[in-house]
Amino acid sequence: MAADNAAKEADPQTNSSTVKRPLYEGSTQYKSWRYSPEQLEQIRTSLNVAAVSVIRNTFEADEPGSSEDVLFLNANEEQLLVKLYITKIPQLCGHFRFPEEVEATAISYLKRFYLKNTVMDWHPKNVMLTTLFLATKTTNNPISLESYTSNIPKTSSSDVLDLEFLVSQSLNFEFAVWHAHRALWGIWLDLQSLPDVSEDLRPQDVYDIAIKHVRASRFTDAELIYTPSQIALASLALASPVLAERWADSKAVAGAAQPFSATLDPTLGSIKYIITQMGHPPDVEAVREVDRRLKLCKNPEKVPGSKAYLARQVAEQQRAEEKRNKKAEDVRRAVNEGGDPFGSELNEDEKAKQLAELDDDD
Repeated sequence: MAADNAAKEADPQTNSSTVKRPLYEGSTQYKSWRYSPEQLEQIRTSLNVAAVSVIRNTFEADEPGSSEDVLFLNANEEQLLVKLYITKIPQLCGHFRFPEEVEATAISYLKRFYLKNTVMDWHPKNVMLTTLFLATKTTNNPISLESYTSNIPKTSSSDVLDLEFLVSQSLNFEFAVWHAHRALWGIWLDLQSLPDVSEDLRPQDVYDIAIKHVRASRFTDAELIYTPSQIALASLALASPVLAERWADSKAVAGAAQPFSATLDPTLGSIKYIITQMGHPPDVEAVREVDRRLKLCKNPEKVPGSKAYLARQVAEQQRAEEKRNKKAEDVRRAVNEGGDPFGSELNEDEKAKQLAELDDDD
């Protein structure tokens, strides 16, 4: 089913009512986490501009004129830093011997988090550690927090737990992720059943090369733009154009004006370009410079011990105290007025009415 999505989504002839919708189209990934390249750029630029404005105002409130010499990060520089920490996830997964599902899921979580947040508010290091730990749970490959943090230098349990709810909230609590490596395996199994594809045409090293391209795609925005099946087929096309073409043509609709592989070419070409040109780790020196500047322009409200951080803590404590006092006052007022703080008891008529409504719902 996953392998068929690439074919169905690229061919307008398959959009008729007689064709079943792929399962993927019912997923939260399809509904909530698909963008065009232009949308991604607009989202990241908007987040960056808003963050710079807030941080600049915070600097000025603390010390007027202090933000004039600060060189804030732009959206591309933020992405460069995020990409570096994406490349750290496979290394950690190798250390812990986590399966590929955990690795791919953690990377997806990290990308999605920074479509709602900026690195100037939340540094990617601890967010990366949190997304990986969260992925072990959502993919049913759990590890104890103590075992996890004790094997990562300079990491405490709080570094992970303090961000876990924020990460989950930023993901809209949508934890299921559809991955290209699963779609590639589905395509590979399909190839074994095609009559015109002999074993000589599909040696194991073709699959091994294709899965490397799938892994390289995780360093890019491909999964935010294209479907897992499209990425899988493009990866196979990089490893063996002949096999990719034969698989695609096997999915063609009867009576089609042209081979289905020709219909897919523009989409696959774009994905192949992304994988080959962007599917590699960033330049370490460039990232180091970005990280150095980040220390000077990070939101002070998120830096423990800073004046802005302490002021924010005091304000939050005051709001919490006011909320508790108001709640206590409401309870006292209800008791003094002879009422029940948990609400008045329903009389017999009200009970009968509510029971009737329940019956009607059934």
